[in-house]
Amino acid sequence: MKIKGSIDINRPQSKVAELFADPDYLKEYQDGFQKKELVSGQMGQEGAVSKMYYKYGKRDMELTETITANRLPDSFEATYHHKHMDNTMKCTFVPLDDNRTRYEYEFEYTRINWVMPKLMAVLFPGMYRKQGEKWMRQFKEFVEKQ
Repeated sequence: MKIKGSIDINRPQSKVAELFADPDYLKEYQDGFQKKELVSGQMGQEGAVSKMYYKYGKRDMELTETITANRLPDSFEATYHHKHMDNTMKCTFVPLDDNRTRYEYEFEYTRINWVMPKLMAVLFPGMYRKQGEKWMRQFKEFVEKQ
């Protein structure tokens, strides 16, 4: 399942990429984000592996992020592994002018191996798209306040 979209942000590409790259700001726009811990490599660089922790109500979630390409301020790519699913993320930051940037994103779920998420993906694929769109809107709002 592949999800694509874009959102225009009223800030220069350099500022958008700077805020995107800083893990200290993830809690500002990703619901439930708790922390990010480097496991190996150099933080933010290609090949770096990190654990990301989220909390949704009483439920905890742990993801493993592997950065596959970091060409910021232009683009960023990573894979995410969870015990029940894997996905890839590609983000591109396109300058529209000196003060506007188009954030293009693509998420692809490459493995879903648990009954409930698989059922949700089949019956309600929009649920995955809506979560991605929500985080993009929240990111836009966060960046434009800076």
